Amino acid sequence: MEVLGFISAILIGLSLGLIGGGGSILTVPILVYLLGIEAADTAPAYSLFVVGTASLIGAIIKYKQNYVDLKTAAIFGAPAIIAVYVTRRFIVPAIPDEIFTIENFIFTKRFFVMGLFAILMILASVSMIKGRKEVVQTQEKKFNYPLILIEGIVVGVLTGLVGAGGGFIIIPALVMLSNLPMKKAIGTSLAIIAAKSLLGFLGDLSVIAIDWKLLIGFTSLAVLGIFVGHQLSHKIDGTKLKKGFGFFVLVMGIIIIIKETLI
Repeated sequence: MEVLGFISAILIGLSLGLIGGGGSILTVPILVYLLGIEAADTAPAYSLFVVGTASLIGAIIKYKQNYVDLKTAAIFGAPAIIAVYVTRRFIVPAIPDEIFTIENFIFTKRFFVMGLFAILMILASVSMIKGRKEVVQTQEKKFNYPLILIEGIVVGVLTGLVGAGGGFIIIPALVMLSNLPMKKAIGTSLAIIAAKSLLGFLGDLSVIAIDWKLLIGFTSLAVLGIFVGHQLSHKIDGTKLKKGFGFFVLVMGIIIIIKETLI
């Protein structure tokens, strides 16, 4: 299972390189079910490092193609970065292992984290299956600061709880709240995800023991997959791949809910 887990790290990178997202949503399930990493605290922390590093590489590639708006990334990223750090540093450690009990059912911290993650997987899969329409920028960017603040906090808290990048939330928000074209929204989203994930990971260093050998090895394979996927993206139609991957993520989300319910 461990070998399969590391092979899956390459697939995460391939997905990010081929379709610009989606792969990071599988990081926590792979870490938990294939590598046996503890689900409630450690797996989301490891995922933040993997997703943050992979997104950083992707953001650098997009920046060289002029698809990253740094000002927008800073405005959107600031509340998300603060929220994810606070969540990882203070909120997650404060959640009890057994949250509440109803008769014979114990609502555990693991069930909460994995259940929330499965819901996010299903939402992300719907976004990938439906696809997004290109938006043409016809006016100067105008920032809706109250909504940006709320969106940043929500994304930051969710990222901190489950370790997902949240691109499927950030990209539509960038398009709607700052009038970015889709390609630039994707690149800017990668920059935001990289910053908030890696800084959020810093909140775990003092509370979680990190297996750096495993984490660096897993992350290196994911980054390798990104470069391979980026090269293949010039030859393969990413739209069809994205829909197919969306259905796969949908099935995985449902399986996680069933599996965690039966534990």
